[in-house]
Amino acid sequence: MKSLLFLIDNIVSIYVWVLIINAILSWLVAFNVINIQNRFVYSILDVTYKLTDPILNKIRNFLPNLGPVDISPLVLILLLMFLRNLIFEIFAPNLF
Repeated sequence: MKSLLFLIDNIVSIYVWVLIINAILSWLVAFNVINIQNRFVYSILDVTYKLTDPILNKIRNFLPNLGPVDISPLVLILLLMFLRNLIFEIFAPNLF
């Protein structure tokens, strides 16, 4: 059971890092710091968009329109951290 919990914890941590990378890269593209015509940058952006956009789009439907500010990655990170802590509290209260 411990191994499964640690696997879930690691997957959530990796996904949080993908969300952070996606947000930073989208800011860099928006401010023309990096160019998406570079194939390497485009491929990284494409992978992060494909991994994050389906879930972020569902969250964006529930959030109010804040103009150019997108807080959906922050909401998703908070939800993932909450779920991770909840799983550890329910299934492994004596683990830590």
